[in-house]
Amino acid sequence: MSYKWLDWAKRIQSVSQAGLAFSKDKYDIERYKELQTVSAEIMAEYTDLEAEKIIGLFNKESGYQTPKIDVRGAVFRNNKILLVHEKMDNKWSLPGGFCEVGLSPAENIIKEVKEEAGFDVNAARLLALLDMNKHPHPPQPYHYYKIFILCELAGGKAAAGLETKNVKFFREDKLPDLSQARNTEGQISMLFDFLKKPEKQTIVD
Repeated sequence: MSYKWLDWAKRIQSVSQAGLAFSKDKYDIERYKELQTVSAEIMAEYTDLEAEKIIGLFNKESGYQTPKIDVRGAVFRNNKILLVHEKMDNKWSLPGGFCEVGLSPAENIIKEVKEEAGFDVNAARLLALLDMNKHPHPPQPYHYYKIFILCELAGGKAAAGLETKNVKFFREDKLPDLSQARNTEGQISMLFDFLKKPEKQTIVD
């Protein structure tokens, strides 16, 4: 879902990040730092994040800004989908997270499912590549692309990880309180649609 104020704030942050990375003039650098602060203040005004925390996130970034990649695994068993109970917000999500440098999307989701849910899986098929801005996620400081991969169970057993506190399979009509920043009801419904229609074409925003 697009928010004009968030689009503007992200564009300001993108310009400031590129400027800080490539500018050599000390006065320009100060101006880009000011733009970064303005961007963080806009985001803080409309979210529950503090400006200082947002600036701290921004300071970890360098170079030309590009979307971040989030990968999520769709694991089914007996017509139910695997979800993990997140410690961070006490809500439920598909296992997954940011793609790590050095690992392919398939390798990332295999690793995430094992760490968060305890199961061994094989990455079977790309189901969807979505732009977070086109879906009703809450406002985020970054622009994300979300990769949904169908995973086949290969072993292991349900076990919570460092970032999760429970693991469970859910029916489509009995979903728990979802972590909307990570996945929406519409996206879970989309994944169940792939289960019902294996011939369904990959979805790309």
